[in-house]
Amino acid sequence: MAALLLLIATAVQAQQKREFRGAWIQCVNGQFLGMGTEQMQQTLSYQLDELQKMGANAIMFQVRPECDALYESSIEPWSRFLTGRQGQPPSPYWDPLKWMIEQCHKRGMELHAWINPYRAKTKTTTELAANHIVSRYPMRSFAYDGQYILNPGMAENREYICNVVGDILRRYDVDGLHIDDYFYPYPVAGENIPDAELFRQNSNGIADIGDWRRYNVNRFVEQLHDTIVAVKPWVKFGVSPFGIYRNKKSDSNGSYTNGLQNYDDLYADVLMWVNNGWIDYCVPQLYWQIGHNAADYKELIRWWNRNCGNRPLIIGEDVERTVKFADPYNANTHQLAAKMRLHDENRNVCGTMLWYAKAAVDNVGNYATLLKNNYWRYPALQPEMPFISKREPKKVKKLKPVWTSGGYMLFWTAPKAKSWDTEAVKYVVYRFEKGEKINLNSSKNIVGIVQDEYMKLPYHDGKKKCTYVVTPLNRIDNEGKAVKAKIRL
Repeated sequence: MAALLLLIATAVQAQQKREFRGAWIQCVNGQFLGMGTEQMQQTLSYQLDELQKMGANAIMFQVRPECDALYESSIEPWSRFLTGRQGQPPSPYWDPLKWMIEQCHKRGMELHAWINPYRAKTKTTTELAANHIVSRYPMRSFAYDGQYILNPGMAENREYICNVVGDILRRYDVDGLHIDDYFYPYPVAGENIPDAELFRQNSNGIADIGDWRRYNVNRFVEQLHDTIVAVKPWVKFGVSPFGIYRNKKSDSNGSYTNGLQNYDDLYADVLMWVNNGWIDYCVPQLYWQIGHNAADYKELIRWWNRNCGNRPLIIGEDVERTVKFADPYNANTHQLAAKMRLHDENRNVCGTMLWYAKAAVDNVGNYATLLKNNYWRYPALQPEMPFISKREPKKVKKLKPVWTSGGYMLFWTAPKAKSWDTEAVKYVVYRFEKGEKINLNSSKNIVGIVQDEYMKLPYHDGKKKCTYVVTPLNRIDNEGKAVKAKIRL
């Protein structure tokens, strides 16, 4: 019976035409320290190649872990997680963000620049560059648990972060801007956030300091959203909150869990951001296993599905923990199949984000193989975001096969565009065999999602009849109408 359920779930999952399939590539764990330019590029190229084979279509690349930069910036110093010392440029010189955008786009993946907005120093950093924000304006941050945090209660810090993001968007062709769950710091027993005096001076009429902190974070998220829309409206703004919003004991609408809470402990009112349209996608970090005593995965995915449907809901998955624990219904296998069944059962779930890329690339527990052969077997477009734009490109023109010195090629011409959302930036190529009904709602007939206005055809002897269909995509994967050509291969 378990094998039959797995087969059914796999078949359903494989047919998803629109699905977010992402992975986090972080630097803050020090995985790139001491590598140098060439080795880091080789490491990233290998990870991207393997993720592409799995079927991934988006990368979250950490470019600002502690008010620093893994890109060329006139505002913040080079990151020590890139070069070993904050403020020191890479040698030989390169720009990791620029390079990653090129590499991801070449592989048909989106690149989302991942920043940590308020964290200004991690525990392991011992030296700050002279141009670091804390070096220049020490009173705008506070120390907490060995870290420095930009004080969210100061309007100038919100302005500063939005200025950094605006600079990234103006100079880099990113597809998204991604932030995780670091707003106010994770609480540590016996340590208080030193903002009581600022609250007294600048409470905005709010009586409770917890409500005031949430107000500060809410203002920041709204302001960051407005900044992104003003600079590049097609750039998707995503947030990856801690996996528990509130426990049932704190809120009758909370989940049956017993753990740290976004709302009460991190002062992050994620549902307000979703319901007000301040973010474009939400990725709760559901890193626990099915059956966890304090934070059961099944309880949490169902809670987020019920409460977070106003924006695309993507589930943050811990690769290593998923394969560490047995499926509660089949002790002979790990929990990937059971979790994917829950994805299918919960209608608002429209994708997965892997924590983290290297764990998936290392194929722990055969995770990557299962994605490649089953769950992510066919290509997928990004989930639709009509709240950004409903417009789409017009049909491609002059679709025809042509013999060239490089082989038999299918060529087409881009449609004309009057705005960013009617411009074709990619194309979906479908193939249907003779007698097969043309169905663009399934991904199993997609043979390529390409940036070029051509694709090489697999010519054999000219006796096999088939139909090729090409559709254009804009920057947010809105798909234009189809054009078809009958071809002999």
